[in-house]
Amino acid sequence: MPSNDQHDQLLTPDQVADYLQIGTGHLANCRSRGTSPIPYVRVGNRIRYRQSDVHAYIEARTVNA
Repeated sequence: MPSNDQHDQLLTPDQVADYLQIGTGHLANCRSRGTSPIPYVRVGNRIRYRQSDVHAYIEARTVNA
């Protein structure tokens, strides 16, 4: 059942790379090596990232100095 919560939206690799200001190639390399720090969903032959997983990735790497 789909959630109305916007944090569960599925994002494309382009959207994630743009948001994190990294290259899409970096995301692809991490997936191919099996070292992707962000869980992803394979939908057919397409890759998607849950927005909530992207936010969790950011929160886990936030440093409060």
